[in-house]
Amino acid sequence: MPAKTVSIKDFRRMKESGTPIVALTAYEALFASIMDEAGVDLILVGDSLANVFQGRPTTIPVTLDQMIYHGEIVARSVSHAFVIVDLPFLSFQVNADDAVRNAGEVMKRTLCSGVKLEGGVAVAGTVRRLVDTGIPVLGHVGLTPQSVHVFGGFALRGRDDRQKVIDDAVAVQDAGAFAVVLEKIPKDLAAEITKKLSIPTIGIGAGPDCDGQILVTPDMLGLFTQYKPAFVRRYAELAGESSNGIRRFIEDVRSRNFPSDSESYQ
Repeated sequence: MPAKTVSIKDFRRMKESGTPIVALTAYEALFASIMDEAGVDLILVGDSLANVFQGRPTTIPVTLDQMIYHGEIVARSVSHAFVIVDLPFLSFQVNADDAVRNAGEVMKRTLCSGVKLEGGVAVAGTVRRLVDTGIPVLGHVGLTPQSVHVFGGFALRGRDDRQKVIDDAVAVQDAGAFAVVLEKIPKDLAAEITKKLSIPTIGIGAGPDCDGQILVTPDMLGLFTQYKPAFVRRYAELAGESSNGIRRFIEDVRSRNFPSDSESYQ
């Protein structure tokens, strides 16, 4: 187990020293504790739980109570990583007062380290209100999944709207965010933004020049197999291994090879 809990100051030092930030998503205690023990710097309780946990096509249906439920489980399961909880759709977009109230509920009920919200220029005022209230904010620009219907899908951002992505990232930084996620943008644009900003950038489908990288854990471990984004590298194939184990269990039960005498009480 790593000796100390990661703080915002550590992320700043990591950017300055060129040490990449390592981030993954978690939604429950088992994987949260495993990745914390391994030394992951930042754990995101992402609204991606809609896709990989609830089996939904978008993140839009996730509720604030669901994020709090999963966030509380993850936050109490780790002692090293900096835990961030996503603010779900319509929990922060209506007005800054709602955002402060909802983010405050997340912080109080989960004991997480901060929140993440999607958007740039349009939400800069809300980011500022949250930070002024004492809530650390991780920004998220580029492809923002909560806006999937506006974009017309999950296509690459930043080719036709390059300056908008830059402006969004700068706005989030100037509003007080401690770092910003860059999702699914050209790698040269991500490199330009990373060089321009004084806060760390954490890439997901944004190339190798960001200050850190994040992946959705079930994607990275090969547990989620419905689709595989081009930017995902699979470090395991746990869906196949799990399926094989379950089939062996079925065979052993049907053939009465399980349980054996040593697996039974006398």
